[in-house]
Amino acid sequence: QVQLVESGGGLVQAGGSLRLSCAASGSIFSINTMAWYRQAPGKQRELVASISSGGRTYYADSVKGRFTISRDNAKNTAYLQMNSLKPEDTAVYYCKAWIGGLEYWGQGTQVTVSS
Repeated sequence: QVQLVESGGGLVQAGGSLRLSCAASGSIFSINTMAWYRQAPGKQRELVASISSGGRTYYADSVKGRFTISRDNAKNTAYLQMNSLKPEDTAVYYCKAWIGGLEYWGQGTQVTVSS
């Protein structure tokens, strides 16, 4: 059984920063790609950023230069550093991980950016 637990969401003013964490636990030999998605009210879930086991990263155009994804393989944890936050970044942020050929999702953490 694998579990992903996100933390670090909250309410922040525009221009502020937040750091999200995603900790994987359970029967894990190795984690392949880890990613962050987000879903705003009335919108589809979208990929924000991903990082491979080797450290290769991908960012959506909307967050390039503002968000940084990283991971600590020893801790089975991924992070999303979010700077210069905008009201349009408001969403539930979800962590996703590919482990042993299967996909796992976290429960989500709310990020609200006030103008």
